[in-house]
This record gives sequence, C-alpha cells and structure tokens, in this order.
Amino acid sequence: MNNIDFDAIAPSALPALLCQAPKAELHMHIEGSLEPELIFKLAQRNGVQLAYADVEALRQAYAFSDLQSFLDIYYAGASVLLTEADFFDMAWAYFERAAADHIVHCEIFFDPQTHTSRGVAMQTVITGLHLACQKARVELGLSAELILCFLRHLSEEEALNTLEAALPWREHFIGVGLDSSERGHPPEKFARVYARARELGLHVVAHAGEEGPPAYISSALDILQVERIDHGVRCLEDPALVQRLKASRMPLTVCPLSNLKLCVVDSLAVHPLAAMLDAGLCAMVNSDDPAYFGGYLNANLVQAFAANKALNARHAWQLLRNSFEASFIDEALRERCYAELDALFIAATA
Repeated sequence: MNNIDFDAIAPSALPALLCQAPKAELHMHIEGSLEPELIFKLAQRNGVQLAYADVEALRQAYAFSDLQSFLDIYYAGASVLLTEADFFDMAWAYFERAAADHIVHCEIFFDPQTHTSRGVAMQTVITGLHLACQKARVELGLSAELILCFLRHLSEEEALNTLEAALPWREHFIGVGLDSSERGHPPEKFARVYARARELGLHVVAHAGEEGPPAYISSALDILQVERIDHGVRCLEDPALVQRLKASRMPLTVCPLSNLKLCVVDSLAVHPLAAMLDAGLCAMVNSDDPAYFGGYLNANLVQAFAANKALNARHAWQLLRNSFEASFIDEALRERCYAELDALFIAATA
C-alpha cells in the first residue's frame, strides 16, 4: 500500500481499473444469477409453465418495493430448476460472466430448501453446482466454492434437517449462510443449526443488517459466531457496533445495486459504502442477485463509483483488497492476489 500513490490515479481511469482488477465475490446467490433468457430456456426444456408471456414481460416484473416482493419472483424463477444439468447450466453461465469481470475467486450461495421443497433431490442440486465449479477451475482458472444457505422464514428444525441431508456431499460445500426474509427472523432463531455447522468444521456467515436492525448484526456475531456479515449496511446506526466491527476486521459483504433495487437506500449517491470504508470497516462490493438487480460485480463497482463522488482510488483499492482478506482461501493464493492487485494500481500511477 505504501508504494501506491493513489492521488496520481486520475478519476477518469477508475472505471477501467475497477473492471480490470482481480477481485473476489463473496455474496452472490446462484439462483439470483438466473437470467430471464435462461429461465425461459429451462422452462421449455422441462415443460414448466411460467406466469409471464415472454422474457420482456418477466423483466418488467423486476420492480421491487422491498425484499419480500423480490423473493416472490425469485422463487418463481427457481421453479424451472429440476435436473442436474439445469443447476450446472445456471452456475456455468454465472462463472463465464465472473471470469469476464476478472473475478478470480468466488464463494457462491445456494438455497437447497428452495428446491427440495419442490421434490428436487439434494444430490441433484449440489452435484450440478459442484460440476460447474470444477469446470470453472479447469477452463476459466476461477476458484469457486459453495456455501449452503438456510431460508430464515422457515423453521430451525427444517434448517437442521437440510444440513443433515446435505452431509453426504459435505466435501462439495465449505460453509453455511442465512438468507431470505430478515424482518421478524432474528439470527438467534438458528443458534442450534449454526452450532452444529461449527462442530462440522464449516465456515459460518449470515445476512444481517440489511432490512433488519443493527441488533441483528450483534446477534449474528454473539450467538451464531459468524465469520462474515452479509450486507451489514445498517451497522452505521450503532457507533459502538461500528467500533466493534472495525476492531475485529469483521467482513461486510455490501451489495450496492441490491440495496438500491430493494429500496434500502434512495440512491447510490447516498449509499453508505464510502462512510463504511472511512470508518475503517472491512467492506467489499458484491452483486447479490445480479440477474434481478441490474448488474454483476463490475457493474456494481462502476455504478457505485460513478454515483458517489466521495469514492476514490484508495477506496477502490481497499474494497478489492478487502474481498481477498475476507475470502476463505489459503494464504498463498491471498498473497498472490494482493500482489497482482497492487501491481495493477501501481501501474495506473505511471
């Protein structure tokens, strides 16, 4: 960092630099990468009748007032996923886009309960996704891992059953997460299943502080003992919590376009990303559900920086570095990513 003269990097150079830089993505729901075109392709392949006449009609439905209005369409879109090939095709489409965005490592969320509740076997879900991860490593040079998420609007008993049902394929996922409707479903609701996941040696992360209050972030830390907070943008409402997050370098996987689309913020110009970085928080940018929210990782970065003039070259470097710091990767790969990132920023000052 000491070798980078951030002031020497012209603001006009930032969009290209953001796009070209190596990066990690840590908050991306694979079902949320299901583009309308692929939804219709899989519906036709599987004989699934959709409620929308065509691709454009489905896109027009992507006007969300809150998280729940998005989830209603999200689950409808997932209904076309029935076979191993469907899950493979969905993940592979994302990996191709990720490679184009210069993502070198990603940890993708998947929601088995969304599929097993429809009669799709756990093996079908995990195997299809795993095969795509393997192909991404070989053909794209992209390191990819899976994180199994529990749907928080369902019971903890169902989450426990889901985790146990997935254990025959334990080697194919590295951790567990908690997503879906945050309001009314505090982290402590899932204390037992997270304790079980930690016993199994799984990484643990959880959505908190998006629509839910800062107290949900504290609960995720204290009760679930998470290693990352997904979203976490409302932490700034609690100064003591901010200091705690800063001191512990707790990662916050921020998703700007998601926050905008779900009305968490009024505009990207007032998004708290810059304030989070200036407060010393370990925040990074991710795409969340890119097919629904209008952009993959590079689009999130470029649009956030274009809208908020408080974001500068130092912020850009910090966000990208934080993505590797927060990743569940080995130290050798992390150091290589740091070095490549630094070299690119140093070259931009020439």
